[in-house]
Amino acid sequence: MIAGLGHINSGSIDWGITQQAKKLAFVFQDAALMPWTNVWENVRLPLKLAGMSKKDSQKLVQQTLALVGLEGFEEKYPRELSGGMKMRVSIARALVTQPNVLLMDEPFGALDEITRSKLNSDLLDLWCQHHWTVVFITHNIYEAVYLSNRVLVMGTSPGRIIADIQIDASYPRDDDFRTSLLYNQYCRDISHHLAQAMR
Repeated sequence: MIAGLGHINSGSIDWGITQQAKKLAFVFQDAALMPWTNVWENVRLPLKLAGMSKKDSQKLVQQTLALVGLEGFEEKYPRELSGGMKMRVSIARALVTQPNVLLMDEPFGALDEITRSKLNSDLLDLWCQHHWTVVFITHNIYEAVYLSNRVLVMGTSPGRIIADIQIDASYPRDDDFRTSLLYNQYCRDISHHLAQAMR
């Protein structure tokens, strides 16, 4: 519904901005990169589809690659990249459009725990700099608490909100937060709500 791909049967979504000012970007669980072209062209793709020339998109693509730590990898092909680096390319491809709302559907779900933890911290650093609105779907409670200032727990049949938890912890967050009593209390609280949702 946020993406405009489904219809609302009741209620409404209040954006607080005009329809024209709304700029959405997506990051999915699968990086979905074009294997036949390099990192630079993969990131440039949305600008190309929007009709922006290669010359005009040059600076924006380069700035975005720097933002996600991919300087020096412009000429690499997806087959030459690790899973984490592929996901950085996917994030860069979303950010190059300069969105104000970023929709992320389990983007780190297929990654190992060390890579996932690093990308969580990198994403949080980017958010602290730019303050986009990010809607992040995850099945990982620890990831949800670490990243979020608000966690919605959903139930099924029908899909509905079971709990709405405000994460009252300051940013930036680091490994000290991950081992704090506050973090663990939020994780236990959300785990309890999730168990209720599954019942």
